[in-house]
Amino acid sequence: MREASDFKQMKLNQELQYRLGIASRAVAAILGGYGVTALTTALLAVILPMVRIDAVLTATLLSFTVYTCAVLWVFAASSAFRAWLGLVLPAAVLGLGLLAHRSFA
Repeated sequence: MREASDFKQMKLNQELQYRLGIASRAVAAILGGYGVTALTTALLAVILPMVRIDAVLTATLLSFTVYTCAVLWVFAASSAFRAWLGLVLPAAVLGLGLLAHRSFA
């Protein structure tokens, strides 16, 4: 009787872990994708060698592609940890690039 209870508990833990992994990926896709997209758009808008309005429009149009790629990455990654890592590292690099540009401009 105890073995059946342990098996049921283990199955529930696996299901909960799977569901939490999917929830984490969804949050990463929505919030992390938005963050990476916003940083990419902001950085491109200030570094593209164009007239300001053209740079902003180009960066905004490219943001749709960036967000789509971020969402695809999150759900294609082998684990939720790698999905988050694949968003946090580019966001950090983009944020540092934006800060560096502001300090030199």
